[in-house]
Amino acid sequence: MPDELRDVLDRIDASALVDMLIVSAAIYWALLLIRGTTAMTVLRGVGVLLLGAFALSRVFDLLVINWILSNAVTGLVIAMVVIFQPEIRRGLERLGRTGLRSSLRTDERRDALDLVVRAAGQLARQHLGALIVVERETGLQEVIDTGISLDGELSVELLLSIFVTSSPLHDGAVIVHGDRLVAAGCTLPLSEAPLPAEYGMRHRAAIGLTERSDAVAVVVSEERGVMSISSSGRMVPDLDETRMSRQLHRIFGLAPHDTLEAGAERAAGAEHRAS
Repeated sequence: MPDELRDVLDRIDASALVDMLIVSAAIYWALLLIRGTTAMTVLRGVGVLLLGAFALSRVFDLLVINWILSNAVTGLVIAMVVIFQPEIRRGLERLGRTGLRSSLRTDERRDALDLVVRAAGQLARQHLGALIVVERETGLQEVIDTGISLDGELSVELLLSIFVTSSPLHDGAVIVHGDRLVAAGCTLPLSEAPLPAEYGMRHRAAIGLTERSDAVAVVVSEERGVMSISSSGRMVPDLDETRMSRQLHRIFGLAPHDTLEAGAERAAGAEHRAS
């Protein structure tokens, strides 16, 4: 045994160390990608099943199971690709974004988020359900194509008019790109993850989209009149306007501040310059 260990150590050179480092980093990144999702539960279940089958086959010398395990590598790889297709797609999208930042100016981005927060707050107080998607770096053209093209200037009044119950577009999602509201009445992919009983279809749709893209979804519950934010497939529930503002600023990498007060100050300044 010492001789075998010595042989293995003798084969480890700089190239082997780099190889192991890359593989370790890839595994770590993959685990971070699926952490907190149903994929992690599935992966644990597959691991337990394979380890149990391997242990039983070795202890009881089960020839058929040994043969299946030794010849099933290709099948397991294909099965993993099928099972973890959403996570693999999300990971490739992250690589494709390469960390590029939006060309939208910080002040314009901040103003757009202010408008979303103010509109969501008013909708929540009126118990009007809403689903507002803010696009980031992943394009949402496939989602936009499911709705009605608007391409209007983002405003609180426009958002409120879309989500009143008499509007034919109130059941779908609106897509915000930069400081423009590009589409309304859009259909989002639903998440298959188990969700709390108080979450409705809007919450499931918000999580479903943010599982597949880097978009951020603001959800207003019609029944409870509360606001939530979904990002990276995770939901932050029961937010007031101040906490929602802070969450959005953190997600978009903007300096935290009281969004409502700042928005009021900028509006007042704009009115003063106009006068």
